[in-house]
Amino acid sequence: MPVPAASSLLGWCTLSIRTWPNGPMSTTTLTRPRSPLIGWLAVTSLMLGIFAIVTSEILPIGLLPAIGADFGISDGTTGLTMALPGLVAAVAAPTVTLTTARLDRRVMLCVLMGVLAAADVLAAVATSYWIVLVSRVLVGLTIGGFWSIGAGLAGRLMPPHAVGTATAVIFSAVPLGSVLGVPAGTFIGNVAGWRTAFLVLAVPALLVLAALILLLPPLPAHQVTSPRVLLDMLRTRGAAIALLATFLIVLAHFGTYTYVTPFLQNVTGLPPAAVSAILLAYGIAGIVGNFLAGKGTVTRLRTAFVTCGCLIAVTTLLLPSVGGTTIGAVMSLVVWGLAYGGVPVCSQASFIAAAPRTPEAATVVFTSSFQATFALGAFLGGRVVDAFSVSTVMICGGLTALLMAASLWSLGKPR
Repeated sequence: MPVPAASSLLGWCTLSIRTWPNGPMSTTTLTRPRSPLIGWLAVTSLMLGIFAIVTSEILPIGLLPAIGADFGISDGTTGLTMALPGLVAAVAAPTVTLTTARLDRRVMLCVLMGVLAAADVLAAVATSYWIVLVSRVLVGLTIGGFWSIGAGLAGRLMPPHAVGTATAVIFSAVPLGSVLGVPAGTFIGNVAGWRTAFLVLAVPALLVLAALILLLPPLPAHQVTSPRVLLDMLRTRGAAIALLATFLIVLAHFGTYTYVTPFLQNVTGLPPAAVSAILLAYGIAGIVGNFLAGKGTVTRLRTAFVTCGCLIAVTTLLLPSVGGTTIGAVMSLVVWGLAYGGVPVCSQASFIAAAPRTPEAATVVFTSSFQATFALGAFLGGRVVDAFSVSTVMICGGLTALLMAASLWSLGKPR
């Protein structure tokens, strides 16, 4: 899907200034910090906010046995702590954004970060499992609202030439959550208990809240996001293509990656310590892929997104055959991490390119579709693993990723 420079992620802000001289995105209302340093600090605060959110969302991966044992429930039931936030976030993304459309976005981001801190504290002091689930609902609410509002703010905080890099910085929080947040939280949980891990996680959320208050400028709503705006966006061909591509690639990834640890242990035959090291390498590769894709979206968005899909397809399709050896598994996971690191920024850029005049609406659709498909992929992958094998789910995911790449390449051609 070739994207003209004026409508790419890097250029939508410039387009708005040029085409709406008296409109809601004019230079007189476009809010930017007073200096480049403050701008980058503001972008970093958004990145750290999403880092805290991502870590809170996926932290139970490393703590499921401990949480289940504490409340006397099965691993499957404890797994609701992972599925519930994604489902809630898919609903919260449009709901929160629409109901608060006229509020200052800076205020909303601060409120949501406060909710995240409260959710982590609530999980830490929970006396029953249903209270833990309530805390997970609050995490999902924060994911849907904060990500929808904050992920697309780079164009309001930075000059046009820096928007692509700033967006990549914001989205680097996703692999960083896997590389740093979850291992650190799991370590704390193993040493001091899972409740302590959640309590400690509330501290960075409060620090981010303070940073947002100090660094973000007032961010009044430029164009009120309404149901009509969302529907009009979804009717466009570009949004439909972005939605299809996002659905297929996220389904492929989370349908397989959710079960990569059982694969590495049962098929490759690695001990838990080695699995942790490989997943660390995967996460580091994801950070590199995130920034490479951030640069690629500026001029070759469709090519960058298709490349991510092709690499995920190749690695997951080959993993059942080459993953029987340690070197094969390591190489596959590194390439996989490099590819998936670019998926969130490419998906976000695709939606914004499809609706350059309504970036918040684009981010809402991105967040909702991403989170819903995350939950669906993990669920369907589990059914395949239970019915067949973990190698089978890798093949299914690879075929889905291949379908994504082929669909985006053919449908994304200009007409």
